[in-house]
Amino acid sequence: MSDKITNELHELLNAKVVSAETAQRIRDYFHQKKKENYNRLFSVFGILGAVLVGLGIILVFAHNWDTLSRLTRVILSFLPLLIGQIFCGYSLLKKSASTVWRETASVFVFFAIGASISLVAQVYNIPGDINSFIIAWMLLSLPLVYLLQSAIVSLLYTAGITYYGCNANYFTYPSTHSFLYWLLLLGIAPYYYQLLKTKALSNFTLFHNWFISLSIVICLGTIAHKNGNLLYLSYMSLFTIFYFIGKTPFFDQQKLKNNSFMIVGKLGILYLLLLYSFKWFWNKSFYKTDSISETLLSIEFITAFVLTVLAAFFFYKKNSTTNFKEVSLFELSFLMNILLLITGYEFSLAANALVLFIGIFEVKRGLKRNHMGLLNFGLLLITVLIMCRFFDTDLSFVLRGILFMTIGLGFFLTNYFILKKRNKNEK
Repeated sequence: MSDKITNELHELLNAKVVSAETAQRIRDYFHQKKKENYNRLFSVFGILGAVLVGLGIILVFAHNWDTLSRLTRVILSFLPLLIGQIFCGYSLLKKSASTVWRETASVFVFFAIGASISLVAQVYNIPGDINSFIIAWMLLSLPLVYLLQSAIVSLLYTAGITYYGCNANYFTYPSTHSFLYWLLLLGIAPYYYQLLKTKALSNFTLFHNWFISLSIVICLGTIAHKNGNLLYLSYMSLFTIFYFIGKTPFFDQQKLKNNSFMIVGKLGILYLLLLYSFKWFWNKSFYKTDSISETLLSIEFITAFVLTVLAAFFFYKKNSTTNFKEVSLFELSFLMNILLLITGYEFSLAANALVLFIGIFEVKRGLKRNHMGLLNFGLLLITVLIMCRFFDTDLSFVLRGILFMTIGLGFFLTNYFILKKRNKNEK
């Protein structure tokens, strides 16, 4: 506890503002908080130290690698892994309650596994590609997440399988196409659920929220094959599911930075609506098929259908309790998107209207709550919509200039009135 807090607490005791028992509880609270901050900082440096030591060992081996015998190279290939196993055993037996020891040892072993696989393959000239290497590395590292309860290895695992999903589909398509990413993602699901149940507000859980949501968004496109345009419907359904997850009491009561599903869902829906507002999208990107049966049996259609059903379930579950009286425009955009994409009607006009109404609604909500963030978000959304129309309409430069000046004036006036209202309420 800092000297300033100690002096103020002593002054409050002398003035009999707080009792001795209350003062002691305050001291214990700040002592525990200082200890947690120290452990968190120590964990960061411990993990960084493990990474640097592991990389240093690999560099030392690499420098003298060609001069060593095969037997020596094999022994050195397994040496980092052996050292890491010893540290893990000590962490489990003697330091099981220490997050620093568990995370440091598990991160060291994680990199040692990758180094050992690559070194042994080099010694014996074992053929393989980057995809098989990452799969082997991630599968061998996954037990560390559960045995040592390592959140850092879980994040590294998520990053690793995301790279595998991109490399096996985006970077080498159409020569390779794999759906193994989704099975690998299931491997981390129980641990993520455990974090949400036991450590919902921790930084580890915050990073997992962002890593997993972004990983799914990045890799959803890997299912594209012959009917890739159906992914627009899949992504709209996925973003809507994320939005509903973010609106659940569990996430809605947390800080916004923890609620990655809400942020990703909202921004994703708005991005697609802005994309739909362009006429060229409907002229070039709307899917066409010669065989209805082929489309219905395609993986893109099946994925879109499953995600749509899930989104519809979340929509019903959220709004049935209020008799559908609190349906937001974000949810309506999802329903209209399904109807119009299936029927094939152009959605540009409706998309423009939805984005405009969402912007106006956010401005209204910001004024009502005296919240400058919501207010400026709504104004920014309207500005982006106008900028999009700036590029695909035949409006004169004078009219475009007037529109931008109007929006700029709106930014100034609305923020001015909110600040004035705040100052008036504080007096």
